[in-house]
Amino acid sequence: MVAAGAHRPGPLKQQNKAHKGGKHSGSSQRRAGGRVPVKAQPRRRLRELSRVDRRHQALQLRRQRKEAVLAEKRNLGSRDGPPHLVVLVPLHSRAAAPDTLHLLQSQDSAVVRVDEGRAGGFALLCPRLKQRWRFVTAQAGDLHAVLDLAKVADSLLFILDPAEGWDSAGEHCLTCLFAQGLPSYALAVPGGTDLPPKKRIDAKKKLAKAIERRFPEARLFPLNTEQESSLLLRHLATQKQRHLAFRDRRAHLLAYAAEFVPGQDSDLVGTLKVSGFVRGQTLNVNSLVHIVGHGDFQMSQVDAPPDPLSLNPRVFKGQKKSQDMEVQDDSVNATEEMEEDVKVLMKADPNKQESLQSEVVPDPMEGEQTWPTEEELQEAEASLKANRRVVKVPKGTSKYQAAWIVDDGEEGSEKDDDDDEDDDDIYDDMMEEAVSQEGENSEEEEEPAEEECETMTIPESLRDDQYDEKVEDDEQMLERYKQERMDEMFPDEVDTPRDVPARVRFQKYRGLKSFRTSPWDPKENLPRDYARIFQFQDFSRTRKHLFRQIEKEETEGASVGWYVTLHICNVPVSVMESFKEGKPLILFSLLPHEQKMSVLNFLVRRHPSNSKPVKAKEELIFHCGFRRFRASPLFSQHTSADKHKLERFLRPDAALVVTVYAPITFPPASVLLFKQRSNGMHDLIATGSLLSVDPDRIIIKRLVLSGHPFKIFTKMAVVRYMFFNREDVMWFKPVELRTKWGRRGHIKEPLGTHGHMKCHFDGQLKSQDTVLLNLYKRVFPKWTYDPHVPEPVPWVRSESALPVQEVEMD
Repeated sequence: MVAAGAHRPGPLKQQNKAHKGGKHSGSSQRRAGGRVPVKAQPRRRLRELSRVDRRHQALQLRRQRKEAVLAEKRNLGSRDGPPHLVVLVPLHSRAAAPDTLHLLQSQDSAVVRVDEGRAGGFALLCPRLKQRWRFVTAQAGDLHAVLDLAKVADSLLFILDPAEGWDSAGEHCLTCLFAQGLPSYALAVPGGTDLPPKKRIDAKKKLAKAIERRFPEARLFPLNTEQESSLLLRHLATQKQRHLAFRDRRAHLLAYAAEFVPGQDSDLVGTLKVSGFVRGQTLNVNSLVHIVGHGDFQMSQVDAPPDPLSLNPRVFKGQKKSQDMEVQDDSVNATEEMEEDVKVLMKADPNKQESLQSEVVPDPMEGEQTWPTEEELQEAEASLKANRRVVKVPKGTSKYQAAWIVDDGEEGSEKDDDDDEDDDDIYDDMMEEAVSQEGENSEEEEEPAEEECETMTIPESLRDDQYDEKVEDDEQMLERYKQERMDEMFPDEVDTPRDVPARVRFQKYRGLKSFRTSPWDPKENLPRDYARIFQFQDFSRTRKHLFRQIEKEETEGASVGWYVTLHICNVPVSVMESFKEGKPLILFSLLPHEQKMSVLNFLVRRHPSNSKPVKAKEELIFHCGFRRFRASPLFSQHTSADKHKLERFLRPDAALVVTVYAPITFPPASVLLFKQRSNGMHDLIATGSLLSVDPDRIIIKRLVLSGHPFKIFTKMAVVRYMFFNREDVMWFKPVELRTKWGRRGHIKEPLGTHGHMKCHFDGQLKSQDTVLLNLYKRVFPKWTYDPHVPEPVPWVRSESALPVQEVEMD
């Protein structure tokens, strides 16, 4: 610890020669071989500045950050920036959004109100304050609409019930919004005067306690008078803006008006003209755009129509200004005005435009070897002669027909073992189903051909078909609970099959000396799907380079705050139909390479509200950043090693890595995992973030074969029930053994012909110990990517503020 007034040596302090310590100068020169060491440049030290200069530097940095925050506040909603986008989210079935909109509209005469017919919202223009707002209402119960609008909103306005705050559907909505990333928000309570005066104070205390748990630093705004609505608007305009990383680095746009122009070839596909304000970053016409929920598309040109929400609107001849400056502007008039004074800002350059290619087209001959030599041809002919078999065939059968005839002995011995993703639990389920089917068939054979029928009256209570369907679902869920419990008690343990040799059943597995240190080549035995994906030579370097370009603002295009019209090519007519139904139309520009497929790894944690078992390779719904898609993922452990063990279930007590094939997305990006019920509702399973884009991440599936000690000696033991024939013991002899009590050993020799084996260990076994043999295999995700996600059924609302997860739709 140096005292405050102690002397600090400066940069001109004398540096004496270091003592050589007996080293011979000639020998060190000969050892160097003429190489001259590079002189390390000393880094600039902070202590070169004086205390006053350091204070000035910190003050300047503080001022720069403060000015940047103030400039962002002034730009949002001003003449040069986009309108302040406020999304109203009702959190209770009794929270009336129309009453809130009516109060916000009833401002003084200096405010211009622009009503939007289709979007269910309105705009507020205030030339005196030089501010403009746009209010959009999210449809109650539509989870996709709420999440999509929250991705582009500047502020969220939560509308609460004065008595209960929010119900179960509101709790589910809040949970998803917090996991996705919450922008700036405010809490409003309309209609508090409807309660009796005695209950009003108790309701306010109860609501304040609930809000303190969910929103610790939030302020509650009552919304009953025009003065209170003015205070709420002032708070929305001056509050600090929260940033969402995945949208700040990409240009995004909420459609204000849209028009569909059918193509020449088909009316189902055409050009979509979308108008709106550019937000986030500069929009380049040569980049791709992603329409949320519909896919990736190219742009042909960008126009600059007149701004419909201008603070100084134009007055045409024959049109008189009303006293309150009220302008009516629906989407039809917006598109008509859009075509009056349209300036073409830029057109796409085919040489610079990003391609829509998302997959590599693999060449099937790329991995082929050269033409075989004469020696190889002769060896192949000799092997064919050796493998010839004599088969009895009918008279007149050709050689080609005879090759397809199978002997009776060969018919039952062949096994199709080519599928790399064959899971052991699936194999066991198939065997159980086969046994049960044989039992059913035998029972059917025993039944007589004709049965006597009689007429009887069935009571009403027994004709409940829906109840029987629920019982079948309960049986499936019970089976999953059993499998999850068995995997917790006996992780990765499987029974050795009796009807198939273990060396055949587990031929794709290998043994490892150490799971942590043994090498595994990441390019070994890759599946064919890996030929369809893209891989970066250095992903982090590419990401840093792209983000550095965004910070330097090197891109050219439509700046933030401009009102533009995008001409998007080859868009299906279903996009326009969903916009006409009142659903939000949201666009995000893609960074380079973000349309290409690769292997994405997400770090997630199971949500506490979900208690049902989630098995690997089940179809889940992903909300990753601005995308949503369906896929069947793999679960693996999150470790710092180069190999990661596969997990068969989503663990409730640990963070796991989820791996899928999906389009490239540059982190940071949040991810939400949903599972669809049989009735169409979506349950939140897990939340997390994007970890990496890395196809070389090795996921290892482990199998554990168990045996029991039959005879125990000092350091020897006879083990049985691990294998059931002598050949299997010899096949797995090189693999190391371990026990549950920490002993290690190896197989010495087989005993007899029924799978008994003599094993040597590093100590004496206990009689209650279990001998284990670990086998490993690399697994890959299945190509199950589907960008089309069905709309969820609205959440069943309950009056309680606690989430209700077990409600089923009738």
